[in-house]
Amino acid sequence: MGVSYMSKKEKKMKGTALQADIQLDIPEDEIWTYQVEGLAPPHINKPYKHYGLKKFIFAIVIIIAVSLSMYFSVRTVQSDVFEYSTNESGYQFDKFSNTGYITELDIDYVSSVEYDNENKDPATNFTFIKDESKKITEIREYAFNCDGTIKVINIGADVLEIDGKSFYSCWALERIEVDENNPNYCDVDGVLYNKDMTEVICYPCNHDEYLRQKYGYEKELYRDEITPEYQRDVQTYVVPSTVKTLGELCFNYANLREIYLPEGLETIETLAIFKLHERTDEWSTNPSLSNVYTYKSATPVTDSHFTSQEALGEVYLSLPEGLKFIGSDALSYNQALTYVYIPSSVTEIGHHAFWDDCYKEDKEVKGVNVINVAVSEDEFNSVKTGDNWRPQYDYLLFKKSVDINYSAERQPMP
Repeated sequence: MGVSYMSKKEKKMKGTALQADIQLDIPEDEIWTYQVEGLAPPHINKPYKHYGLKKFIFAIVIIIAVSLSMYFSVRTVQSDVFEYSTNESGYQFDKFSNTGYITELDIDYVSSVEYDNENKDPATNFTFIKDESKKITEIREYAFNCDGTIKVINIGADVLEIDGKSFYSCWALERIEVDENNPNYCDVDGVLYNKDMTEVICYPCNHDEYLRQKYGYEKELYRDEITPEYQRDVQTYVVPSTVKTLGELCFNYANLREIYLPEGLETIETLAIFKLHERTDEWSTNPSLSNVYTYKSATPVTDSHFTSQEALGEVYLSLPEGLKFIGSDALSYNQALTYVYIPSSVTEIGHHAFWDDCYKEDKEVKGVNVINVAVSEDEFNSVKTGDNWRPQYDYLLFKKSVDINYSAERQPMP
């Protein structure tokens, strides 16, 4: 059977003929009320039947739909406060999403949050429900990333592994307390260490607030003058003599002016002393780290509270003899620092290790304007260095690295 096709011209002519066949002879005064057969008559100037009731029902349906959507959205957010995954030894703490009102948290068992719907106060309308059959044994990196509310974290006895980046940029964190029965970790007055205290893992960002309270100082954000007593008790830290490693990010954003490192320290990891600063108000900060000292003590030092240099034995300015590795960005963004001395023991310096430790003011280079090293230029050429490891400053249209002072004598104590 053959199939016939119409050309575009024939289709157009047929469509024109159809249009010509359909003629509606409607008087002009009836054009808006004319009823086409099979369709409902138009409601021109006529009320719809039960219009008010239908409008009310429609509004109620919309309100219910929106309310249910908001309810389930809130429930979803609430149920995602904690995220866990299983590992070989138990459960891994993957992520914490603060409700905005959780200031203290135990990390020991898998937990959930239960809400009291009768209580409308979001600061008190929840409780933690722990499943003690599910032990947390690991805290993964960035689990508390940039939390601005949590102040105290209590780590249970069964937590066997903690990534040093777990508490990165927890701006309100004052203390990390560890169960004394934990075999792998401990704390020294709220600062996290491994059990044998050979590594600093986390000095909480807001630890100075805890120290202010401990030693009886009022919090003064607009401080014109730092007293010697305040600097000693709140802004000076002694790293215990057992420590061999400053862990990754361990002192990031801390409010410290002086740090005392033990001779015997071997490694300063990536971002370990990154951007130490003092908060001047809610949004602004000033660089705070002014001096890095090294002490050599004949007796073990376990107290991190600074009392005097004499109590620490021999003290000298800058990085310790025996130090081998300085990681990337290890001491970067510390513009209040003015002196760096690199001992002969250092064999590797990561990229941007002292980045942005200097600046120009009134055409003068301030901060760390020269790097002092113990060895000669030929000897230093064997040290492995990363890109832009030295501070740089604006020079004409370019950036210029600060000079290196080779075979330098260590600067005497001020």
